[in-house]
Amino acid sequence: MAHLKPLPLYAALLFAAACSQPGVKASQPVVVETQAQHPVEAAADLEAEAEAEALALAQAQAALPKQPLTPDILFKFLVAEVAGQRGEMGVAQSAYLDLARQTQDPRIARRAVEVSMFARDQAGALEAARLWAAAEPGSARAQQTLAALLLNEGRLDEAEPILRTLLKADSANGFLHLSALMGKLRDTRAALELVERLAVDHPALPEARFAIARAAASAGRVEAALAALQQADELRPGWEPGALLHAEILAKTSRPDALAFMRDFLARHPGAREVRLAYARTLVNANQFTEARAEFTRLTGDFPRNAEVSFAAGLLSLQMGDVDVARDLLTQTLEYSPRDPDMVHYYLGQVAEQMKQPEVAATHYVEVKTGNYLVPARARQAALLARAGRLDEARALLAFTQGENDAQNVRLIQAQAELLRDSKEHAAAFEVLSEGLKRFPDSADLLYDRAMVAEKLGKLDALEADLRRVIVLRPDDAQAYNALGYTLADRTDRLAEAITLLDKALALAPEDPFILDSVGWAQYRAGNLARAQEYLERAYKVRPDPEIAAHLGEVLWTRGLREEAGKLWQTSLQAHPQNELLLETLRRLKP
Repeated sequence: MAHLKPLPLYAALLFAAACSQPGVKASQPVVVETQAQHPVEAAADLEAEAEAEALALAQAQAALPKQPLTPDILFKFLVAEVAGQRGEMGVAQSAYLDLARQTQDPRIARRAVEVSMFARDQAGALEAARLWAAAEPGSARAQQTLAALLLNEGRLDEAEPILRTLLKADSANGFLHLSALMGKLRDTRAALELVERLAVDHPALPEARFAIARAAASAGRVEAALAALQQADELRPGWEPGALLHAEILAKTSRPDALAFMRDFLARHPGAREVRLAYARTLVNANQFTEARAEFTRLTGDFPRNAEVSFAAGLLSLQMGDVDVARDLLTQTLEYSPRDPDMVHYYLGQVAEQMKQPEVAATHYVEVKTGNYLVPARARQAALLARAGRLDEARALLAFTQGENDAQNVRLIQAQAELLRDSKEHAAAFEVLSEGLKRFPDSADLLYDRAMVAEKLGKLDALEADLRRVIVLRPDDAQAYNALGYTLADRTDRLAEAITLLDKALALAPEDPFILDSVGWAQYRAGNLARAQEYLERAYKVRPDPEIAAHLGEVLWTRGLREEAGKLWQTSLQAHPQNELLLETLRRLKP
């Protein structure tokens, strides 16, 4: 249940005092002697400042309605606050709105707006905003709130004169705020027409063109939006907010066009740091890592001690294999107080692993205490222990790690089983997964992993039961259909059933190379050699995996294309000399 942030009781009493008492003259200030000023002069200055503050307070109080603090008013105020703190928003909203009507006090009306909006009562919020604006006509905030609520209700005609007045007082910021409000309106065409009318009085203001552009883009008039932004750029060359919006609009239909625009803008305005940052991020999204790295490296100078920029540059360096630069940039990121230091430590651990420094890597993984990287860090830490021959310590580390949620705890169980599988301890891995399924019986991930271990142990009944359960839990899981179909095709004579399962997997993921491989292998087992070769060649073209090479080579060998098969196997064996399936296929067919 939502609770309203309480307004302290002393604030209520202060409000009551202001309503019921005349201004009180400030007490005589304390005389403070300083080296720079004579005590009498200092006292005079302090007294003058105090009197000025008292005068300002008195003027503010004079503008407020004069009314006695009645028991009824105090009771309603306390009812509203207590109800809000208890989550009874309907009671709080009704009491505050009634109090605002009764007192006509702008502070109470403002609080009524806040409570009504918290309670999602648009009508109540609008009424309270009208009371607030009427009681405090000189308040820009009151007028802004009223205008925003009118726009939200689609009452553009009522909002327009208020907006016009506000824009006269602060046109630049006003149009920027207006552009944000317009994007939330349902009638985008009416919103655009309103902005265009308001902008007529400000022909030389780029912010006005910006607001037109955003409203036009929301209305689907892309050309009009880009034309308005071109006008903004002519009025204020190199203005970055306009350029960023221009790139944002282009990116919705063509990322290359957005990149080309930003590249041209930066050529004309190389000091546009925000545009360069957006350009670098867009390059990352476009998988143009070399160019992105160059931009982020430059940005480390433009944004000194900026954790986000140095982190991005570090990750890109890691992606490109430049581990020395990655280490330096990520280490610097830790010095810049990043929002997520655990993530930085995790990637520093990855860097250290690539630099063949397992002790340094482990030190960084230990520093990951919470968050999304907790389990991956512990899994990597455990893998380092296992590779050092300390498998029992690795298992203990994972067993005693507590995840922050069920998903993390499931992943910890998977990591334990993975360690055991890598060590060829398949029976122990099966036991770990079985124990995990007692805690999480509907975990499709644990069921799938146990099925894969069951295949190694020859427990085909267990494999089939687990995979069929996965299919029930995740009916669109292509890999579950694929694993079951492949096993039936490879290890049983249930070929028709296997092909049906694999056809389902292929329909769910038509370009997956491993599913294509399974379909091809099932066709081979069914004696359809031409179709088998077609699927396996498609799979190998997408991913030259050694197991796909083993299957494709066997089909070619069976079809009499033995020289071609031998070349394929030899090529794959050079890249994967320890692959079990490839070696077994060669032993069987080329003794």
